[in-house]
Amino acid sequence: MWERFSYYGMRGLLIFYLTQHFLFERGEANIIYGAYIALVYVMTIIGGTLADRYLGQRKAVTFGAILLVAGHGMMAFEGDGSRQVLTYEGAQYELTLDGRGGDAVQMIVSDSGSSAITFGGEEGARTILVTDPAAVGSPAVIPLTDDLISTEQQSLFVNILYLSLALIIAGVGFLKANISTIVGELYGLQDSRRDSGFTLFYMGINLGAFLSSVTIGIIGIKYGWNYGFGLAGIGMLAGLLTFLFFQPWLEGKAEPPNLELLKKRVLGPINVEWACYITGFGIVALSMLLVMNAEYVGDILGPLGALMLAVMVGYALFFTKGAERGQMLAAIYFIIAQIPFWALFEQAGSSLNLFTADLVDRNIFGWSVPSPVFQGLNSGFIIVFAPLLAWLWIALAKRRLNPSTPVKFALGVFMAGLGFYVLVLGIRATGVGALTPVIFVFLIYWIHTMGELMLSPVGLSAVTKLAPARVVGMTMGAWFLFSGLSNYLSGVIAARTGAETIAGQIIDAEAAKASYAEVYSNVGLIAMGIAVGMLLLSPVIKWLMGAADDTMKPHPRETEAGGQSMDRSSDAP
Repeated sequence: MWERFSYYGMRGLLIFYLTQHFLFERGEANIIYGAYIALVYVMTIIGGTLADRYLGQRKAVTFGAILLVAGHGMMAFEGDGSRQVLTYEGAQYELTLDGRGGDAVQMIVSDSGSSAITFGGEEGARTILVTDPAAVGSPAVIPLTDDLISTEQQSLFVNILYLSLALIIAGVGFLKANISTIVGELYGLQDSRRDSGFTLFYMGINLGAFLSSVTIGIIGIKYGWNYGFGLAGIGMLAGLLTFLFFQPWLEGKAEPPNLELLKKRVLGPINVEWACYITGFGIVALSMLLVMNAEYVGDILGPLGALMLAVMVGYALFFTKGAERGQMLAAIYFIIAQIPFWALFEQAGSSLNLFTADLVDRNIFGWSVPSPVFQGLNSGFIIVFAPLLAWLWIALAKRRLNPSTPVKFALGVFMAGLGFYVLVLGIRATGVGALTPVIFVFLIYWIHTMGELMLSPVGLSAVTKLAPARVVGMTMGAWFLFSGLSNYLSGVIAARTGAETIAGQIIDAEAAKASYAEVYSNVGLIAMGIAVGMLLLSPVIKWLMGAADDTMKPHPRETEAGGQSMDRSSDAP
C-alpha cells in the first residue's frame, strides 16, 4: 500500500512538475515520462533475476525500498525551477505562473511589479495582453514570437530530477518484481487462505493508489511540489519501516536460495551479495543516462523487442512441436497484443492528465478539483467493479458463456480505444472555447478500468502458463520488455498532443482542443480496429492454446491500479 501510495502520488504530479516547474516543452516532457515508465517495467527483469538466483526476495525488496525512499525523497529538492525570460524593446520580463496545475494564472514579472497576462488580439494567440501594464512598466500589447523568449534551467536541480527518477526506476525494479512472490510463498498452493491473502494484497495496492491521488495530488498542486513529493517520500519510508519491522512474520520465507554462494567473493572484498547491490547502482546510472536522453530509449527498446520476438518465434518453430508449439505461439501473441492497450491506458499520467487540467470543467460542487486527483478513479473503479466482474465470469461460465482469454484480450483493447473515442465525442459536443464536461473524464477512466479488468487479470498468467517450463523466464522477460515498449509508445502518442505553452500553460485553448481531438480520435479508432482484428483471430488463438484456456481464471493480483501486473510467479489456479 505505501509503495503504491508513493509511486502513484509522484506519478500524478510528474508531468506538471516537468512542464510547469522545469519548463520542458510538452512534447519533450511526455517523452521523458514515457521513457521513465518504460524503464520501470524493463528493469524489473534484472531485479527479479538477481532475487531469484542470488539475493532472495526479502533482501531484494529491502534494497529496492531503500532506493525508492532515496528517489522519492530527492524529488522534494526542487530548487527555484526554470525561468522563461521575455526580452522586448531592451527590457527583460519573466513569464511565470501564479500557482500550479490547471488553475495557475500566467503572469509577467519585472523589477517594478507583476501582472496577469492573457493571449489574443488580432493575431490570435500570438499576442500577449498585459492586464496591468503600469505595474510592470511594459506595453499593454506585446507580440509573441519565439525569438523574444528564452528558457533558463537550473542544471543542478534538473540533474537531481534525473537522478531521482533513476533511483525510483531501480527501486521499483528490485521491489515490485519480488513483492508478489513473497506473498505467494507465505501460503501453500492448496492453502485455503491463499486467495484471501492475495485479495488483501490487491486491496492494499489499490487503496494506496487511491489515497495518493486524493492526498499527494491535492497537496502537491495546492501547496507546493516539495510538499507533494515529500509526502510521497514519507509514504515510501513508512513502507520500508513496515517491511523491516514485521520481517519476523515472514517466518524464514523469501530468503536467498544459497547463503554460501551469496558470501562467495567475486572481486577482492566484494562478495556476490554486494555485487548484486553494485549492479543495482549500475541500473541507477544507466537509467539516469537513458532518462536524460529519453528520445533514444525507443531506439533501444524497439530493436531489443524485435530481437526478442525473433528469438521466441524461432524457439517455437524449431524447438517445440505439437501442442507445446501452439501454446508457445499463443504466448507470443499475448505478449504482442498487450501493446495497444497499455500504450493508450498509460495516457492517464501524461496527456490525459494535462488535458484534464487544461480543457475540462473540473468544478465539482464548487471545488476546482486538481487534475491529479482524477488519477484515483482507476483504483476506485477497480475496488468497486473487480468483484462484480469476477462474479460475472463465474456466472457466465456456469452457462458456458464465459468469453475465452483471446476474446477478453480483444475486448480490453477495444475498450482502450472506445474510452478515447467517447472523450472525443465530449470534446466535440462542446463549443470551440468551452471546457469539456467532467463526466467524460469519469467515463474514460471507467471504460479503461473495465478494459483493464478484462485484459490484465489473465495477461501475464496466460503467458506464464502457456510457455514451456524451460523458457518461462525468457517469456516473462519478453512480457516486461514489451510492457516497457508499450509504455514508451504511450509517451510518443502523448507527445503528439503537445500544445504551445507559456510558463507551462497552454496559450491557445482552441488549438489545443483540436490537437487533442485529432490525436485521441485517431488512436481510439486504430485501437478499436486492432481489437476487431484480434476478435476475428481469437478462435485461432484459442485453438493454439488448447486445453490451457480451460484452466485459466482471473486472479486479483494480476491487476494493479494504473498499470499492468508485475507479478512474476502467476500461479493463480
